[in-house]
Amino acid sequence: QVQLVESGGGLVQAGGSLRLSCAASGRTFSTYTMAWFRQAPGKEREFVAAISWSSVNPNYADSVKGRFTISRDNAKSTVHLQMNSLSSEDTAVYYCAATLWGTASSYERSYGYWGQGTQVTVSS
Repeated sequence: QVQLVESGGGLVQAGGSLRLSCAASGRTFSTYTMAWFRQAPGKEREFVAAISWSSVNPNYADSVKGRFTISRDNAKSTVHLQMNSLSSEDTAVYYCAATLWGTASSYERSYGYWGQGTQVTVSS
């Protein structure tokens, strides 16, 4: 069992940056593949980025490649999402997700643990 708590969301102007964090508690963090998903108003939840337990070959949605960076700090049981060059299209609730071992999958069903989400609003 692992509990996930996101933080770092807020209001930012277009072109700005935010850094989201997801703190995990419970079992050994280093054995979990971590991911970020987001859900905009009126839309389905979509994949943003994932990083495997081995930190090899992070996976990104095409819409965020080159702007977002996922990273993990196993010593602090935390995964981060650095978001740069934000636009109004990035406005959404961002969710942290985890799965034991696994690969950096873009599919929701691959992840069994979810946080409550943090709101990111980008003003144009």
